[in-house]
Amino acid sequence: MSDSPQPYRVLARKYRPRNFRELIGQDAMVQTLGNAIRRGRLAHAFLMTGVRGVGKTSTARLIAKALNCIGPDGQGGPTIDPCGVCEPCLAIAEGRHIDVVEMDAASHTGVDDVREIIEAVRYAAVSARYKIYIIDEVHMLSKNAFNALLKTLEEPPAHVKFLFATTEVNKVPVTVLSRCQRFDLRRIPAELLAAHFAHVVEAESVAAEPDALALIAQAAEGSARDGLSILDQAIAHAEMGEGAPMVTAAQVRDMLGLSDRGSTRRLLGLLLEGDTGALLGAVRDQYALGVEPLSLMRGLLELTHAVTLVKAGRDIANPGQSVEEREALADWASQLGFAPLHRLWQLLLKGHDEVASAALPIESCEMALLRVMHAATMPDPGEIARLLREGAPAPATGQAPAAAGAPAARLPASFEDLIELLYARGRGQISQHLKDCAGVSQYAPPLLEIRLTDRWYGEGDFFRETARALKDITGVAWQVREVEGPVAPTLMAQENQQRENARAEIMETPVVKAALTAFPDAELSDELEQWSAEQ
Repeated sequence: MSDSPQPYRVLARKYRPRNFRELIGQDAMVQTLGNAIRRGRLAHAFLMTGVRGVGKTSTARLIAKALNCIGPDGQGGPTIDPCGVCEPCLAIAEGRHIDVVEMDAASHTGVDDVREIIEAVRYAAVSARYKIYIIDEVHMLSKNAFNALLKTLEEPPAHVKFLFATTEVNKVPVTVLSRCQRFDLRRIPAELLAAHFAHVVEAESVAAEPDALALIAQAAEGSARDGLSILDQAIAHAEMGEGAPMVTAAQVRDMLGLSDRGSTRRLLGLLLEGDTGALLGAVRDQYALGVEPLSLMRGLLELTHAVTLVKAGRDIANPGQSVEEREALADWASQLGFAPLHRLWQLLLKGHDEVASAALPIESCEMALLRVMHAATMPDPGEIARLLREGAPAPATGQAPAAAGAPAARLPASFEDLIELLYARGRGQISQHLKDCAGVSQYAPPLLEIRLTDRWYGEGDFFRETARALKDITGVAWQVREVEGPVAPTLMAQENQQRENARAEIMETPVVKAALTAFPDAELSDELEQWSAEQ
């Protein structure tokens, strides 16, 4: 009777690192651990933190191997390069070593689970050099469980090591963090992931286009496990030819619902050219091909970011970037300034958020892109300010030129309007001081002549700060001057006088006079004054 075939192991499990040489993207941590082992300066507790799939639990198992390896001859000591063939190495790799205990804190959160560990650490290791406890997602332990662990964690027996892993280190109490040697595992760069995936497909006897591996690496977002899971799916998705399966970039895009980079470049070009019909047609074409609206918006954001980086002089070349894309980025960077690029980014980012939460994603995508297109034709704030100062030039369409005094028509019509404008635009301190302490001599925008009834306690000279604020808001240079002589009462004084007049009118009404006669000690309440003023 023939042996049954071995069950298939997914790539994310099959290609877990077996030694520190296979742990990609974490060179700084490996060097630190190696130096500590060689110098005999081993901490009693280690904490690995980082995003999902960067190798936290795998690193903990490798540390367990490194500390308990005895070498092929059984005489070796702790080493950063465990042999992988001795009984401790094999048992740890297979998850059956009695002295290496793995616990998932997500399902063992209580103090009773930790109490079992505290009781067990008193006893020496059965067959290994160190008794090691690996606690995954340690941040999920309860507060009481952490408190119970603290004393043992600070002064464990010499034969015990604790290895913690977590994706949310901010949820781990500081008292625990201070007792651990912490390693922050970095996101793995896309180029390293792509190279790793190339070795994997070669080992799996699968062919893959470099662009396909680059797309998978970018979709993994720094996680080796996520990337291997996507690669597993891509291999299953690939068509079988005469030989090995072939993973192509087009298939990966279809599988992930990604927009073709060339199509995204064409879409950005139509957006900048202002071709409404062609833009909407291109969006619907992408949608018909299965590209999600959110993915389309994200592609435009990534492209805008890439153009901005090229504009700033940064080299962003990557393995998945074609010659056509590099040329397009350089061309846009030479034509667009930083201000339009920043505005384009903000508009696309707002559109991305709207599409993410929209009941009608494709319609929201179209509306967002139309808004971007029409906003792109507007002058930037600096240009608007210049036009307001100088008066708009005669337009090319043959319309009459703007009058020289046109900017004044856009200025606040009254002193009260000016105060409200200052308040609405975040200049509340200046607005309040003008209302409470400024008597107006002349208000003829952009001229304001006033006399203050009380000193200014803010920063700088009040008249200079007011003029600067008005120029920032209106785009017109103002003259704010202090004058002597008679001025109108301040707005606050006028409001107080209006209240006094209203109060006097109320006191003279027959109803109130009769009430005061019947109840001499009665007083007019503020609520009645307010009600009367609103009638």
